[in-house]
This record gives sequence, C-alpha cells and structure tokens, in this order.
Amino acid sequence: MSQRFTVSKSGGERRPSDIQGEVNQLFEGDDPPARGGAEAEDAAEEVVLVLKGDSNPKESSPFINSSDAAAEKSQQYDGKNMALFEEEMDTSPMVSSLLSSLANYSNLPQGSKEHEEAENNDGESSRKKPVKAPQLGTLMGVYMPCIQNIFGVILFLRMTWLVGIGGVIGTFVIVFICCSTTMLTAISMSAIATNGVVPAGGAYYMISRSLGPEFGGAVGICFYLGTTYAGAMYILGAIELLLIYIYPKAAIFPLEGLEGAEAEAALLNNMRVYGTILLTSMATVVFVGVKYVNKLALVFLACVILSILAVYAGVIKTAVDPPDFPVCLLGNRTLVWKTFDVCAKTVETANGTFTTQLWNMFCDSPLLNATCDKYFVENNLTQVQGIPGVMSGILAENMFGNYYEKGDLIARKYMDSVEEQDQPLTSSNRYVVADIASFFTLLVGIYFPSVTGIMAGSNRSGDLRDAQKSIPIGTIAAITTTSIVYMSSVFLFGACIEGVVLRDKFGEGVHGNLVIGTLAWPSPWVIVIGSFFSTCGAGLQSLTGAPRLLQAIAKDGIVPALRIFGHGKANGEPTWSLLLTACICESGILIASLDLVAPILSMFFLMCYMFVNLACALQTLLRTPNWRPRFKFYHWALSFLGMSLCLTLMFICSWYYAIVAMVIAGSIYKYIEFAGAEKEWGDGIRGLSLSAARYALMRLDEEPPHTKNWRPQLLVLVSTDSEQNVEQPRLLSLTNQLKAGKGLTIVGTALEGTYLENYSQTQKAEQALHKLMETEKVKGFCQVTVSSNMRDATSHLLQASGLGGLKHNAVLVSWPRNWKQGDDNQTWRNFIELVRETTAANLAMLVPKNISAFPSNGERFTEGHIDVWWIVHDGGMLMLLPFLLRQHKVWRKCRMRIFTVAQMDDNSIQMKKDLTTFLYHLRIDAMVEVVEMHDSDISAYTYEKTLVMEQRSQMLKKINLTKNEREREIQSITDSSRGSIRRKNPAAVTTQLSVTEEPPAATKEEKPEEESKSASSPVSPPAQVQLIHDNTTPASPATPATPLTPGEAAQSPGEQVQMTWTEKCDGEPDKPPGAATPGGAIKDIFNMKPEWENLNQFNVRRMHTALRLNEVIIKKSSEAKLVLLNMPGPPKNRTGDENYMEFLEVLTDGLNRVLLVRGGGREVITIYS
Repeated sequence: MSQRFTVSKSGGERRPSDIQGEVNQLFEGDDPPARGGAEAEDAAEEVVLVLKGDSNPKESSPFINSSDAAAEKSQQYDGKNMALFEEEMDTSPMVSSLLSSLANYSNLPQGSKEHEEAENNDGESSRKKPVKAPQLGTLMGVYMPCIQNIFGVILFLRMTWLVGIGGVIGTFVIVFICCSTTMLTAISMSAIATNGVVPAGGAYYMISRSLGPEFGGAVGICFYLGTTYAGAMYILGAIELLLIYIYPKAAIFPLEGLEGAEAEAALLNNMRVYGTILLTSMATVVFVGVKYVNKLALVFLACVILSILAVYAGVIKTAVDPPDFPVCLLGNRTLVWKTFDVCAKTVETANGTFTTQLWNMFCDSPLLNATCDKYFVENNLTQVQGIPGVMSGILAENMFGNYYEKGDLIARKYMDSVEEQDQPLTSSNRYVVADIASFFTLLVGIYFPSVTGIMAGSNRSGDLRDAQKSIPIGTIAAITTTSIVYMSSVFLFGACIEGVVLRDKFGEGVHGNLVIGTLAWPSPWVIVIGSFFSTCGAGLQSLTGAPRLLQAIAKDGIVPALRIFGHGKANGEPTWSLLLTACICESGILIASLDLVAPILSMFFLMCYMFVNLACALQTLLRTPNWRPRFKFYHWALSFLGMSLCLTLMFICSWYYAIVAMVIAGSIYKYIEFAGAEKEWGDGIRGLSLSAARYALMRLDEEPPHTKNWRPQLLVLVSTDSEQNVEQPRLLSLTNQLKAGKGLTIVGTALEGTYLENYSQTQKAEQALHKLMETEKVKGFCQVTVSSNMRDATSHLLQASGLGGLKHNAVLVSWPRNWKQGDDNQTWRNFIELVRETTAANLAMLVPKNISAFPSNGERFTEGHIDVWWIVHDGGMLMLLPFLLRQHKVWRKCRMRIFTVAQMDDNSIQMKKDLTTFLYHLRIDAMVEVVEMHDSDISAYTYEKTLVMEQRSQMLKKINLTKNEREREIQSITDSSRGSIRRKNPAAVTTQLSVTEEPPAATKEEKPEEESKSASSPVSPPAQVQLIHDNTTPASPATPATPLTPGEAAQSPGEQVQMTWTEKCDGEPDKPPGAATPGGAIKDIFNMKPEWENLNQFNVRRMHTALRLNEVIIKKSSEAKLVLLNMPGPPKNRTGDENYMEFLEVLTDGLNRVLLVRGGGREVITIYS
C-alpha cells in the first residue's frame, strides 16, 4: 500500500533527500527545520513523494498526557483524515498507535505497580524496552507444575493408612469430595483467570481484584499462611522418611527400649531438631540462589512421576508374582517385626527344639519352661502375606473402615483370638498400635492437602505464551489426572495389600518398610528415595513462593503493618518476607506431627478456594459488563456448590480450626477496612453494593416514612470562601451530633457562575467538603451546584439532592451573619427565599444562630440544660431534636427542659399536668415549666424599634433595588391595589378574615394577606399576634351563601398550615368568631408621638411579641447550653422580608446558642410503639 504526501518546495536549492528528511522527521514526531517567511512565500514547486509501506508510519504515539505542541499535532495528522479529531489527540490517542501497546502488553510482577498506573504515568516515552516473550506452553507451564504440586507427601506417607482406616468406600468418598471441590474451584479460577490479563500473583491477585482489597488481603494472608504451613508439612514428611525409613540410626533421641509416651516424645523431639536443621538449610538455599530451586524443579518432578509409575508397575506385578512381605500375627494382633527373624515360638532342628527371638520377647528366659505372657501362651503365631496381590480377593475385607482410639492394637478382622477381657496389656511396644485416635473427619483434614496445588499454573501466568488458553486446559487436565490416580490408588491399595498392613502407618509389621514401597517395583527404595526428594523439592517451592506472595501483599499497601516486608534485596528478592516465612514455618515444625499440621493448612487452602468460588459466582450473578471470560464452561451454580463444599469441608476437618481461621481472616478484613489503604480495583463487592443499593432504593417507597421511622435526613447547606474552604465548619459538628453517624446526610454548597468555567473550583470545593466531613466524622455525601446566581444554585440543591425515596427531609443552614451590615442585602433575601422553598417542599428547617459558639465534637458538657420553648406545635420536632442531641457524648450530661406559654385564660396547672403526661407517653425525660405571659401595653421602646426598622426598610428599597426587585415592587403594588378592590367585597371579608382591621391610609400598599392570616382562635387585635404561613394556595373564595367559619378553616390542614403566636395585650375577652373591633387596633395611637402614627400596626404588634418573648426566654434560659424555639414563617408577600429578619433578630437577642426549628408539616414523633 502507498501513501501520497505533497511537500512544498521553497525557492532555495533543496535536495530531495532534505525533503525526505523532513517527512521522516514528521513521522518520528520531531520538529522539522523552521523555514523563513520569505522562503515560504517563494514556494513554487511541489514534490510528490509516494511512500511504499503498510500505511503504518513510525510516529510518536499520541497517548494521554502527551506533551506534543499544537502546531506539531496539526502537522502530524494532516492528510490522515483525522482533522476532525486533532484537537482531542492530547487526551484520546489514535487507535493505530494504541493497538500495538495493548497487543504487546507484558505482565508486570504483581504488587510492584498497578498495570494501569504503569501505562498512564510513563511520561517520558511510549516506547517500551523490549520484553522477552514468554515461551511456556500448556504442558510445561501449567500441567506439569500442577502435577508436581498436587502429588506430594500425603500420597506416599499416608494414602495407604487412609485406605486401611477409612476403608475403600470411606476413603473413596473423601477423595471424591476433595477432588470435586478442587475441580469446581479450578472451573471458577479458570473463568477469573481468562477474564482479562492476570499478572503474576495467582489467587491473591484474582481474589483481591474480584472481591476488593479487604477480602483480597484477608484471603491472601490466609493463602500465604497455608503455603507456609505446607512447607512445614513437606519438611516434616522428609524428616519422617529420613528417620524412619532411610536412616533410623540418625536419631538424636534414640527410640530403642522406649514405650508409649516416652517413645512418642523422643520421636517428636527428633522431628523438631532435624526439621529445624532442614528448614534452615532450605531457607539459606532460597536466600542465596532461588534460580537453582527453579532449575531443580524438573528433577523433583521426575522423582514424583517415577515413584507413581513404580507403584502402578508393582500393582501389575502382584497379579502375576506378588512380592514376599510376610506379616507375623499373634492371635489376631500384628507384631512389630524388627527384633526377631522367625515368626515362630520354637524352632525344630535335628538337635532338638529351640526357642526363638520372639520367645525371648514374651518370656522371662529362653528355656521352654520359662514364664511367658499369658496371651502369648494361649494364642498361636500366624504368618500372612502382606501383599497378597490384586487377584487375591482381599478387597472385600478392606471395603469398610476400622477406626481406632489412641493406643489400640492393630488387629486382623475375621481371625480368632483367645484373650480375657480384664487381662491388662503388657509389652505394648511389641505390637503395632494406633499412634493417634482416628475418625472420619480427621481423615478428611489429613487428606485434603494432597489435592492442593491447583494454583501453580495461575501463579505462573506471567511466563505463559497464552495464559488464557493454557490455564484452564492445563489446570483441569492436571486435576483430572491426579483425581484418576488418587481414586484408582484407593481401589488398588485395597485390592493388593493386607488390611493390617494398610493400617500400619509406619510399616512396623513389614520390617519397617514404607507400606507403599512394599507395593512398588522394582524396589521399595524407588519410592523412599523418590518421595524424599519430591518432598524436599515441594518444601523448597513453598519457601520460594510464600515470601513472594507476602511481598506482593505488602507492596500493594493494603495492610499497613506488612509494609516492611515489601522490601528486599537489590534484585527484588524478598529478604524480610523470607525471614518471616521461616519463623512461621518453624512454628509448624515445632508441632512435629504431620497429622496435626495437615488440618491447619487445609483450613487456609479451603478458605482461599471458597473465596475463589465466591468471586466467580458473584461476578456471574452481578452480570458485570467487564465479566467476559474466554473460558465458557462455568456457571454460578457450580461456583456456589464449590463454595459450599469448601465451607463444609472446613468444619468437617476441624470445626475449631475453622473458627480460628475465620477469626483470623475476619480480623484481617476489619483491620484492612479500618487502617488499610483505599484501593479502587473495580471489585465485585463494589458491584454488589451498587446492586444492593439499587434494590433497596427500588423497594424504598417514595412516600414519606411512617412516623415511627422518621429521622432527620439532613441537607446541610454551607458556604465557601474564595479558596473554596468551608466558612462554617461547626455546622458539620452539629450535624454529627444530631445524626450520631446514622441516616442520610448530604452536605451541599453553591457556586456562582457557569459549570464549564468553574469546573476546577467545583472539584476543589468537593475535596474541601470531603476533607471536612472526614475530620468531623460525618458519614454522608457531598454535592456542589453551580448556577448563574447563588439563589438558583441553592434552589437546585434543595430540589435535586437525594435519589428516589432516599431524600432529605430537613435542611440545616446557618443564620446569615452580619446581615444588617454592608450594601449587599442579597444574603438575607436568599435566606428568606430558602425558608419559603423549604416550607413549600414540606421540609423541616433547622437554623442555628451563632454557629461559631456551638461545641465541637471533642468538647463535653458536664452539666447544663437544653431548653425547648414550645410555642406552636410543629409535629414534634422540638421534642425529638433534644433527644437526638443527648445521644451524643457532647450533650449526654445535659438535662432537657420544656417551656410552654400560657395565656390569661389558660389553666397553667392543668397545662403542666397534661404536658408531663404527654412526655411520659413519649418516653422523653424532661422538666416541664409553664410560663404565664400577662397582658401589657405596647411600650414606647417597641414603637421606637418598629420605627427604626421601617425607616431602614424604606431606605433599602430606595437605594438597593435591582431591576428584578423593582419589578417585584411594582408587582407588589399592583397586587396591593387588587387586594384593596377585593377588600370591598363583604363576602371575602366574612370568609377570609377572623379579625377585620383597616390599616392607616399611609400603609395601603401592604398586601391584605397580612391582615387575613389567621383562621383559628380569633381575638380582637392587637390582642393577637399572628404569624401564619399558607402551605398551598388558599381555597377558592366562598360565596356569600356559604361562608367559611374559622372552625371550618382550621379543619382543613391540607390546605393551610398555621403557626400562631398569641398574646393577650388589651385585657378584653375573646370575641365571637367573625366579630371585629375596628377601633381597638388604634386605641393607643392618640398617645403616641407624631412619627409613630404612620407605623404599620401589624409590625408593631409583632415587634411587641418578639420583645416580650425575648424577655421571658432571657429570664428563664440565659444559662442554658442550647435554646430551641419555633421559627415563624416569613410574610407571604415580599415587602416585609427585612422586617421578618428584624423580628427574628429581636426574638433571639442576647442568647448564646439558639436553634430555630421549623417543622415540615407532618408528625415526627409518636406515643405508640
């Protein structure tokens, strides 16, 4: 294929080679030689170059974060039909340049670097150093390593004993269950291993990336412990072969002449000493030259295969010519054939009858009249063939199990024996006895390590030519092969070997030979030597692999306590990890018993396999988009079955070991969760959390919860400075104290501008909110909204926060500081609009005043009171909030007091009694006090305060009106005019007003809604101060024929939510509904100063109420740690907004900590259970 490029030729003499050089430079990504402007203008010719090739010129790949200049990029992609995308080349690389990097992806050592980071953070050049291509195929890369790791010490040292104790049927069941478990695990592992590139790391990598760092770290450490204890088991097996079968005289603690516990202790001490020596030697070999261990792997593998072939050859030979391995039985008891040569009591010769060495073992002298053991005298000696052969029919006798207690004699079944029940056992060292108590579950624990090692192939994924093809085929083929060998060996051992020999763990009845060795051809030494080298090789492999696994975990950084073990020698060898591994392995060697160590490592391997199955099942059920394994022969049911089998086997092997292993894994999990580094690996647990959250949200009804389930779901609105730092951090302290970590919390802030221009500021604000939430230990979410103005941004937060039924039901916002100061009055206008919007949305509102004086989470109040001023009923918010606060340690020792206000006509004694009963039913412990507010005339101070307030309002209107505000003002005047017209309608007066009053002429522009707020408990003004908020639009005007009475209006709470502050001031009795006293409102005006005459009387009465309430609150609660009181709603029309702020300021003046509470229009507390 060819490409055509047109190159402009300048006026100067330039050789084609120069032009070709420029083109090559363009392809290389270098800057071409610069041309002068005159030369460019003089260009008159064009040289057309036709380049032969594959249309893949060598060019600098435009990877993400490339540093190419813009002009260079335009040249680089000119003429390649990519001009449409050239502006995005700095963030999105061309596919042609990316494919080569992806196709030649090389596996990195697991734990050294995340492969994603290694790709993205390589800023120097996209060219990689040439990596030697992996060469191993399925056979040598997966199949053979798995064979070597699966076949091991249990097959050679314990398999015949398992068949003899458990019987052919019982042992076959054990083998079948264990092999099925590993096969199901291999299927799950194959699915995970073929779902993308798996760097070296094996099970730990797969589990951590599938189930997250917590599960990965816990199971990875358990897998590490299992591998380490496997090394101990192999070393103990090698020492057992050495001291019992190869060279018994090497024992430091001699066993000759010892019986029972003494003999057992001497054997264990020998195991400990020689095990420690061998462990030290192996660790030194691994430390000095691990490459030699890898080179010897083939030698060890050859030993394993030759030993197994020798056994099968021996089985075939027994069908024709069984080997001669006699067993001597006294009665039905098996004798230890070490110190005698002939299985007879006496020997007949030409010279007479002579006693044998066996006679001397049971009698006190070699004479025929010597005193002998009673059992020896009463029973005859029998010599049977230990290996009768596969055609002998011995299989029927070995079909069922024979379980023993420790110290029981190994006796032959179906053979007569003369013995007395009460006769004590003497000279037990002469008989073959059971060294441990045996039972089915013990056999499972001892056998299971012989099927482990299935991860050997996946551990080498970095060395495989095609890992996604080789791992499934090689692993499943290896498990199939080993399973066939194990299952066939169960039947062959049962069919070829005498039962008492099978149950003879150490071959004491067959001249101390290894039992499986007696079956081998051509010699028992083939098995002995082969198994010794294979166990040594397996031990070396464990001591090589375990430290690297620990190093990988340490380098991932998920377990802070293990970070030191991530370091090693200059070549990367894990020195510290090897030292820890040797110490843990030594603890297994000190146990000194192969039968006791095997169940321990079974626990850890079973737990690892269980989580491999869980990972596959989870990914399959979640249908994660990234779950696309090349291995298709898997199903979630198979993985679930494998997981269930692993869990069952754990408790079958040893329930207490299983509990200990789970406690270890659980502790590691919680430790990583608490102190570990956070990793985002796209794990399945995150997907499970998302699915569970979606399911819960879909089930969560969007309707408000039942009163019993109501709790404050807070939307906390904070403001930020120019550096995007939170200005009111104590708001989050209060949030923590209210929530105690429970329920939904959304912390939001608003930014002014456009999202595109302020994206970086948005990210900075989110980080600041996250950091502050972590500092204050607030569990929740943060949200930043950007809009053209702060009012709209806050409104968007209020509307859009939350999801489905999981939305906020309360808004926590700080009182606007210094709202009176400065020329900008938009802050308090935004605050009032927020109050209106929360009311319209039926949301509760909490407004802490003097938020900087509120306690931090670290402070403690040792005494004091939380005072609640319950003036109007708001659904019980005032009762519930102190109760929630007192759950936190900051407020725990504060006592709760509830104050309510009684009018002149109220029975304060009965009110206190009723309130006490109500609190008792609410299960709230609080002191109750009823405050009586007597009638009083409006003071001159009240008029002066109102005058200053209204003068300030007029000044603000004249100076600071924006265009929109002027339009609102015009609209307000228009609405007032229409209201004046409606006011002339007598039906409307009867319907809407419970108190009729004409304001002075100077205040006609005020909206009539302020005069018609109340529809309940009407009294004559100024005897009633009313702050009413209509939740929805008023009901349609009634006709004169059907007027609404105040009582009827009060019975429709869905249409109107009323908050009324009532205080009798004139001493007059209540008027009947509909009555009006036009003269009462201005009865004191004749005694006022001239400038007071034009004041709005509603403002005067509200100011009077605020001052009177403030006096009472100051008197009762000046020493309280916190004061909670009802927050009245703002005026419906916007002309009195600044007056509303002044009323609240007067109401809370002089109080240190105040929490204004406005209910959401529904009950939040109930007396019912």
